[in-house]
Amino acid sequence: MTTTVEAIYEQGILRPLTPLDLPEGQRVQVLLATDRPAGGQRSADILAEIASLPLEAPVDPHTSRNHDQVLYGADEQP
Repeated sequence: MTTTVEAIYEQGILRPLTPLDLPEGQRVQVLLATDRPAGGQRSADILAEIASLPLEAPVDPHTSRNHDQVLYGADEQP
């Protein structure tokens, strides 16, 4: 059986926001999905960090800028 329940983590204990229909002592598996990333960063901050990365490394000889040279050699063209 799978049930989705919202809970709050308080003082080291997960407290469900609604009553659970479980017998006392029932063992369960818990899958955690939080409202924010684990590092505490917001999605918008993560995306802004990704957007600020350079599109290509200027010294990398294997970028798409040199696609034909990497695939076919210095002087050969298809």
